[in-house]
Amino acid sequence: MDRKLKDEVYRDLVKKATAMLVRSYVPYSAFHVGAALMCKDGSIETGVNIENSSYSPAICAERTAIFKAVSEGKREFEAIAVVGCKEEHLSTEEYKNGILPDYCPPCGVCRQVMREFTDPLDFEIILAKSEDDYKVYKLCELLPESFGPENLGV
Repeated sequence: MDRKLKDEVYRDLVKKATAMLVRSYVPYSAFHVGAALMCKDGSIETGVNIENSSYSPAICAERTAIFKAVSEGKREFEAIAVVGCKEEHLSTEEYKNGILPDYCPPCGVCRQVMREFTDPLDFEIILAKSEDDYKVYKLCELLPESFGPENLGV
């Protein structure tokens, strides 16, 4: 994929992830996270973080998007955009203009779930403050020396 087309894809993923922020269920942390996962077939699955009063049943946006895709029979993924912000930012003019205060990297559990379904040398993770302000990492950069299916002989 050429650089210009990749930039368009990244911006679209960031836009979709940012739009998901308002759908998060975060009554305890008030920290919203949205994700947009690009499958190899070109489809996009979105996700949000969903909290629970007993904490451990909570799920991150990245895993929501991946599990939605897997439940629909998709197993091959190209990239994921991840964005996040505190609740009070959702009512600002910056948010209305698609601008977030900081990057929101995936947690370790989400990185390990990504590892289950992707090639860490190819899968891209897009961390964004806006459609034009983003960083792209390969999963292997964010999860070095990872454990995957091949470690179990699969």
